[in-house]
Amino acid sequence: MALRIGSTAPDFTAQTTEGEINFHEWIGDSWAILFSHPKDFTPVCTTELGYMAKLKPEFDKRNTKIIGLSVDPVDNHAKWAKDIEETQGTAPNYPMIGDTDLNVAKLYDMLPEDEGASSDGRTAADNATVRAVFIIGPDKKIKAQLIYPMTSGRNFDEILRLLESVQLTSKHTVATPVNWKNGEDIIIPPSVSDEDAKKKFPEGFKTLKPYLRTAKQPQ
Repeated sequence: MALRIGSTAPDFTAQTTEGEINFHEWIGDSWAILFSHPKDFTPVCTTELGYMAKLKPEFDKRNTKIIGLSVDPVDNHAKWAKDIEETQGTAPNYPMIGDTDLNVAKLYDMLPEDEGASSDGRTAADNATVRAVFIIGPDKKIKAQLIYPMTSGRNFDEILRLLESVQLTSKHTVATPVNWKNGEDIIIPPSVSDEDAKKKFPEGFKTLKPYLRTAKQPQ
């Protein structure tokens, strides 16, 4: 099943390093970030998991739960966590899904349906496409998704920035410009008339073009 922004994030039940979860129940009224890895004990992912652990307090502040996935057993995740702590300074402090039957990878369209039903004997190259990030809202809809190659480490500072943008634009009828950071001016979408914009932004807004208007970020 092809997933797009606006699709309902597939629900599933799976074993994690923090016990069995039902994904939608686990998300609850929070936001969530699901980020996946092709295999345990891989170098790039080791650096990513450690950095995400360091960033977790920032996601907590934004009412966002984070959860990892790797196409390997949960027991392996626990062993890998020791390596991550030793080399990165921080062990994962969030659940890691053990997707040994490839169910979640297939549900999220990271592996084709005919790819088999077991992680046994699979290599990182076999699972190269299991390198995605999904930002999911409290309504369980996919708000953003990114896919990376195995050889390129993900920029989780950018994912945090993207989360802030998505949360802001979900709350207010606004858009964010290129390289926007929290606190900077926003864009008023063309769907909002000048009359409505005056009500929404009583401090005023700047019109660069009829379709390009900026204003202070709403709180």
